[in-house]
Amino acid sequence: QVQLVESGGGLVQAGGSLRLSCAASRSIFRINDMGWYRQAPGKQRELVASISSGSVAVYADSVKGRFTISRDNAKNTVYLQMNSLKPEDTAVYYCNAQIAPLGDVWGQGTQVTVSS
Repeated sequence: QVQLVESGGGLVQAGGSLRLSCAASRSIFRINDMGWYRQAPGKQRELVASISSGSVAVYADSVKGRFTISRDNAKNTVYLQMNSLKPEDTAVYYCNAQIAPLGDVWGQGTQVTVSS
């Protein structure tokens, strides 16, 4: 069994920064795409950013230019650097990894709260 362990959430003022990390607990499987999703109260979970094993990144329009996703394949870890945070970025952020042969694996979620 593989678990994704997230860290780095918290409370920050608008305009501030946070860095999220997500590490896979075991390294014996192949990890393909990794990504971050978020879910605000009363809203559906949405993709924030994803990154392939070759480090090709995709971003939601709402975070382009403010967030940067990266990964360290040697550490089975994905990061999300969030700058210029806005109150509308407030949500629970979930890490996701596509791990062969297990399929989609999710982290437990970490709360990000941006105050105005």
